[in-house]
Amino acid sequence: MRKTVITASLSLLVTLGYSQNTHEDYKIKDNTSISCTPVISQGKTGTCWSFSTTSFIESEITRLGHESTDLSELYQVRNTYLDKAENYILRQGKAQFSEGALAHDVINSIRKYGIIPQKTYTGFSISKENNYNHKKLIKLLTGMVDNAVEHKILSKNWWESYNAILDIYIGKRPESFTHNGKNYTPIQFAKELGIVPDNYISLTSFTHHPMYSSFILEIPDNFSNGAYYNIPLNELQEVVDVALKQGYTVAWDGDVGEVGFSQKDGLAILTDSKESKNLFTEYQIENKVTQESRQQEFENYNTTDDHLMHIVGKGVDKKGNSYYKIKNSWGTNGAQNGYIYMSEAYFRMKTVSILLHKDGISKKIKDKLKS
Repeated sequence: MRKTVITASLSLLVTLGYSQNTHEDYKIKDNTSISCTPVISQGKTGTCWSFSTTSFIESEITRLGHESTDLSELYQVRNTYLDKAENYILRQGKAQFSEGALAHDVINSIRKYGIIPQKTYTGFSISKENNYNHKKLIKLLTGMVDNAVEHKILSKNWWESYNAILDIYIGKRPESFTHNGKNYTPIQFAKELGIVPDNYISLTSFTHHPMYSSFILEIPDNFSNGAYYNIPLNELQEVVDVALKQGYTVAWDGDVGEVGFSQKDGLAILTDSKESKNLFTEYQIENKVTQESRQQEFENYNTTDDHLMHIVGKGVDKKGNSYYKIKNSWGTNGAQNGYIYMSEAYFRMKTVSILLHKDGISKKIKDKLKS
């Protein structure tokens, strides 16, 4: 997941909650909306995977009965850069090394390194500006790992140099910190807030693997070889619908590189149009999405995992069609102040995977999953 955002480029010509140019029938009323932390921006980075999944974890903390806590996204980014480097070098450069990662990488990071409040670890180490920009950082890190592969170097001194770069650009990780007058290690803090990594499960829906089996999803950013349970498309959508009704939010991974996806308009719809200009001035009739059509779009590379977001609710438009309410990490610009309403058709076609608490999945579906 490498979607990089320059939030200043997004249009501000909107009215509160509704674009001036959007057809009246696209006005959406929430019927499910779960509490989440405020929308923020990932800046000029490809770290949507951490911003979205950290937002998901923040909602989990409140769902579990703890006070709302603003967590550090960049703490998980820094941790994951260590795992990426080791994987890339041990695989002799035959692996993905980029800013991108996936939701389960945040879960893996929490398992190994815990979590830290944002106020303790901001990730703005090299800059006094509150704007994330990793262009120079990723260039330096890529050069280091490529050099390590070329010269077969993986020593204590190399790791010290690599960590020093991360310390400069993101910040030195604290071994402990104080929160609300109590001292914690990051691992202790995760446990205090009830976050148990083994409770989270990844699901997908593709026909090139058996249904209800677990497999390593073949997407470029899956550097850590994360396994996903494979279920039919209708059940994948059912999982999300049931989870939302029960108060569980969902981390979403999918494709936003379509003309029907618009932060400016706060909408994501499935359309055959090749022209995004004035797309939403007329109400669009969306095609029905089947398991077969979804698979074809994945295999011909029309559906890729280029962005992660956080599903926090569901709404309905004036024609009675349903949409998923999704918190984005591109700042508060746009008709929905940083949120996107994604049609069910877009969800069915362009979702690559989801991650949620296992208790949010019905027993009927869990019983079908093979270990």
